[in-house]
Amino acid sequence: MHHSLVSLIVFGAVFASGAGAEPIVTITGGKIRGVTLDKGGAVFKGVPYADAPLGDLRWKPPAPVKTWNGVRDATAFGSPCAQNSGGRMLENSKEDCLFLNVWSPEWPAKSRRPVMFWIHGGGNFGGSSSNPGFDGESLARRGVVVVSANYRLTLFGFFAHPELTRESAHRASGNYGLMDQIAALKWVRDNIAKFGGDPANVTIFGQSAGAVDANVLMTSPLAKGLFHKVIAESGTVTRNPDAGTMGMTALAPSMAVKAGPVTYSDAAGLSEAEKKGIEIAARLNAPTDGALNFLRNVPAPEILKIAAMPQMAIGPANGVIVDGWVFPKSPAEVFASGQHQHLPLLIGNNSRERTPPRTSAEDLTKAMQAMYGPLAQGTVSLYNVNGNSPADPLYGETATQWVVDTMYRCPVVAQLIWHAGAGNVGYEYQFDRAAPGREPAGAVHGAEVPYVFGALSAGRGGSAYADIDHELSSAIQQYWTNFAKTANPNGGDLPQWPRFDAAARGYIEFTDNGPIAREGLRRPFCDLYVENVKRLRAQ
Repeated sequence: MHHSLVSLIVFGAVFASGAGAEPIVTITGGKIRGVTLDKGGAVFKGVPYADAPLGDLRWKPPAPVKTWNGVRDATAFGSPCAQNSGGRMLENSKEDCLFLNVWSPEWPAKSRRPVMFWIHGGGNFGGSSSNPGFDGESLARRGVVVVSANYRLTLFGFFAHPELTRESAHRASGNYGLMDQIAALKWVRDNIAKFGGDPANVTIFGQSAGAVDANVLMTSPLAKGLFHKVIAESGTVTRNPDAGTMGMTALAPSMAVKAGPVTYSDAAGLSEAEKKGIEIAARLNAPTDGALNFLRNVPAPEILKIAAMPQMAIGPANGVIVDGWVFPKSPAEVFASGQHQHLPLLIGNNSRERTPPRTSAEDLTKAMQAMYGPLAQGTVSLYNVNGNSPADPLYGETATQWVVDTMYRCPVVAQLIWHAGAGNVGYEYQFDRAAPGREPAGAVHGAEVPYVFGALSAGRGGSAYADIDHELSSAIQQYWTNFAKTANPNGGDLPQWPRFDAAARGYIEFTDNGPIAREGLRRPFCDLYVENVKRLRAQ
């Protein structure tokens, strides 16, 4: 055959499978069909990465995905994982929920690009990767492949019991939601090159409980090598930002111990988690012997009813358990001793995360005494608790400052001091921009997420966002994707983001006037927090 004719046939075959064709990929399990995006690229939704955790697979590590014949449609999100909403099971949420989504900036993919793997928030008891605010297309347009995944939540994802421990080859139970995240990361390792992603350059990023999960995965031997950088938004290895009303009722004397860093590590031990599991089983009327077989047959709504009781909800640290397998040691202790995975970390918080109910100076003093012990007198003085200080325009009233300092802001500083002390690259930020129309509330928990995803129109009051909001969103997306590409957020015309070190504590502040580099975020307050953590570790 003539050479030019062969070339023409080959070119025609390539073209037929290229831009004009439906995006079809062969992955673990079989073939899937996605959707081409208007501006180029493709998205694949509702891709199964593990078998449905139903029946005997309830409360087991995720099992390999079952194969299918033909081409499976990957054009719609999979069901959210079973969870409560308004006191009952969220409509359309299911136990059969182990799906992920992939956004690729070009199709067919011509080169390998960095991967950004999103872990949604929601306290590990709620949330879903199908939230419209988590659409990955805008980030993907900046030269990355974006993946988001569902993982088991509430008592389906975080439940320990002696029978589960005995059944396990590893003599461990709990942490099933974290095992799901690890399974999804293994799927990325094995399949993402087909979508133009580089399995050797994966950044996990998450917000709230998703940030807690991203941080603790840095301490799990099961996750080693599956990711190479971490971005954590409003969640640390030491605190539990999302456990029910924590932080909101934090200042009542009866809650004082739970409100702050009485221990610098909040993860439950296995025996403690098992005791709670026995209590939950009793609430569900399970027999003392053979409870597990009974529990695996209880309908999901009945389990969720129990999970809705505050005393029966998943445990501290968003349900994370030091089980001896997924987490051989307390994640906070692993960080504090510099034994976590030595990876670049970008971490920060919002200036006003949570606003507690109004409280008296007496109750605030009691809370400080419970949390800081012998350091409390200096703490009461530093916060000027008895001085009737006016509310700070950025940080709010004294009680709000205290709650956000001890639950979010200063734990970030403490974690970065540990991280940098072990010779690792770290970057800190604070996000100050309040949502339009909500200026009196300040930059609350989650306020930065629409900016990160370039999804300002997906939030409430989307039309009210101003030019500065779109400029700030563009800068944040560029910083985040730069970090995903090179482990350094800097580049282009962006203001220089200083690397964190324990001496200067440089950080970037996302203000109403754009990003500004500063040093020593709330330094006197965070110095006290760090000193208290040292005191607790020495006990």
